[in-house]
Amino acid sequence: MKKILPSFSYIFHPMFIPAMATLFYLFYNDADFVTHEKIFVFFQVVIVTVFIPILAFLLLRATGNIDSVMISKISQRKIPLIIHCFLIILLVRKSITIDRYTELHFFLLGGLLSTLLALILLFANIKASLHLIAISSLTVFVIGLSLHLRVQSIFTITILILLNGFIASSRLEMKAHTYKELVIGFCIGAIPQLLLLVLWL
Repeated sequence: MKKILPSFSYIFHPMFIPAMATLFYLFYNDADFVTHEKIFVFFQVVIVTVFIPILAFLLLRATGNIDSVMISKISQRKIPLIIHCFLIILLVRKSITIDRYTELHFFLLGGLLSTLLALILLFANIKASLHLIAISSLTVFVIGLSLHLRVQSIFTITILILLNGFIASSRLEMKAHTYKELVIGFCIGAIPQLLLLVLWL
């Protein structure tokens, strides 16, 4: 099990969570969008939240600003988080708009709030688990979607809840975080999503 746990940190890297949330959103709202629109929305999110961050990571690593995809050092986290904030703002203002993609729009806004909170904490020398921020926000989002659309998603939600535990265990196994940092990350991810639920649930 100890050999398997680290893989959860890579498979469910925070960079991939917006794309996963988009897939859940499009799946649950299957009848509302034609196929080409689904593909267009998904690839917009992937380009902005996966491809561009990968290019930014390669640039930052080449210039010596970060040394690992996990960005374990507090001093190295600020620039990637600032870049992430700008990319999310770009998405919610230009692509994933509130009038057309309401639920996904608010998920991304919650992600923006979580990222800003994680960034602010860095200036207090407090590191939150970005992995727990991401997976907890996705879990709350899927629960909200299932309630909002009245879809039975017990199995999916159970898997996501278990993944929170596996990913937390993975971060501990890799000695990337303390228990405190994991709890902070979970709260920073879940609470903004819970607060924004009232605006679209």
